[in-house]
Amino acid sequence: MDLGFFTMPIHPLEKDWRTCLREDKEAFVLADKLGFTEAYVGEHVTDKAENITSCIAFLAWIANETKNIRLGTGTVNMPNMHPAAVASQIAMLDHMLDGRLNFGISPGGLATDAEAFGNIDKDRNLMFQECINTVLKIWEGDAPYNIEGEFWNVSTERNQMPEIGQGIMPKPLQQPHPPIIVTVVAPFSKGVTEAAARGWEPISANFLLSKWVASHWPKYVEGCERVGRPADPANWRVARSIFVADDLKRAEEYALGPDSPYRYYFSQLLTKMKKHGRSNLFKEDQEMPDDDLTVDYVLERCVLWGTPEKVADDILAFREEVGDFGTLLYAGKDWVDVELGKKSMTLLAEKTMPIVNGAIGSSVAAQ
Repeated sequence: MDLGFFTMPIHPLEKDWRTCLREDKEAFVLADKLGFTEAYVGEHVTDKAENITSCIAFLAWIANETKNIRLGTGTVNMPNMHPAAVASQIAMLDHMLDGRLNFGISPGGLATDAEAFGNIDKDRNLMFQECINTVLKIWEGDAPYNIEGEFWNVSTERNQMPEIGQGIMPKPLQQPHPPIIVTVVAPFSKGVTEAAARGWEPISANFLLSKWVASHWPKYVEGCERVGRPADPANWRVARSIFVADDLKRAEEYALGPDSPYRYYFSQLLTKMKKHGRSNLFKEDQEMPDDDLTVDYVLERCVLWGTPEKVADDILAFREEVGDFGTLLYAGKDWVDVELGKKSMTLLAEKTMPIVNGAIGSSVAAQ
């Protein structure tokens, strides 16, 4: 099992934006030094807590401070951008990273973002599909493109001067394009089936109950079978909220206590999900009233915490429940305590994961 990093950082509203961005950058640089294989960052334009407004800009900022780790947009919210902008910016970023880019995409999940961009009353799933299809056509084709759609048209025909390069859009370094990654949220997602059929790879979101995470793999297999390609668990990424400390009591306090960044994170998410009718993501029983759905209930089911040994046991138990997957993505949180935040990532990489992979290797050898 590989170890990666995924953050849709939720910071305290009063925290200085520069401090938030600096600490988020430090987390990516640390992940690179610790041997994490890949790292993703989300984006929102209208959320003071989730305050990275452009994952492309953020990754460009940190590109030269990382050496080996693959960096991923997690995700580009496609309906909020023109496909020509996405195609050109992702192509440049892939070159800046010397081919270390994963291209994460989604329809966008924040209602105020959709409202700000004028998409709130539009079919954002259709916009998402048209945008990514247009991006791929730009990369596959040549000027003047002449791509017509319901939401966007792309052409450089009227003003092109190809002999001097005008009217020609760039292509990514990785051919035919960087790996395309989709974040999966809905239980029994139909979207993951369609993604699998197109050769895209899934990330199961860190805030899902394990029973809903387990529902994603069969739907992925369904999409692979439709096009006759093998469904490889190595292509499945699963994000989880994890905190590791040397001391069990300290780990419990930082993960679950009143000042916990994990409590703050899930309080924010639970409020949003209840507001927008998606609280079912946190419910084992779909008949459970929203009033009974508390942050403590969610923390108990969505956060793995403890010493390196306890967390290893919890990861293995989680894997037993949801099935085999290729990469565990550590979900980044605000660093209420910078040293504890860094130590958690270090202990996970250096202590916990060797235990996990040793157990997986022993299990495979015994079969």
